Amino acid sequence: MIRIDLQSAAVFCAAVLASLVTAVTIRHLGGSDAAQAAPFQASVVATAAAPAPVSAAQVVKAADGHYWAQATIDGRAVKVLVDTGASVVALTRADALRLGVDPKPENFTGRVQTASGVVRAAPVELAAVSVAGARVERVQALVVEDGLAYSLLGMSYLGRLSAFEATPRGLTLKP
Repeated sequence: MIRIDLQSAAVFCAAVLASLVTAVTIRHLGGSDAAQAAPFQASVVATAAAPAPVSAAQVVKAADGHYWAQATIDGRAVKVLVDTGASVVALTRADALRLGVDPKPENFTGRVQTASGVVRAAPVELAAVSVAGARVERVQALVVEDGLAYSLLGMSYLGRLSAFEATPRGLTLKP
């Protein structure tokens, strides 16, 4: 008998999605759209770094073992799953629409693998993304047409921070 728990399946799906998003990103990034979102509450706490003038953002690890954050895009918020395995920020179609990002059908030029199978994705550029004050401008992203359960905060944001560190209690983001 093969036993698969939900968390292992989710991690596997995220890894597969991240690999495919990387391939799509390399070949297809380049669009640009601004984004706006509906408000959302998440457990993110801003903390001041000791003597340094730059503050760090702390994303608290959730009970499900994931790092959930409230990302602010052009002053509006959306719940995201912090995913260091995703090469870019990946938005669900629903989140993208709430953000005011509505790619035309012909812009869905990429293909990504999700738990629902292979789906189309459209490259976009977000004007600014921040988590608890850790702000990055002109962030490359993908809008996944269907099959993505949550929007992902990937390396197109995380990799542009000066540093980020995962601990058993949370994730520290340094602008």
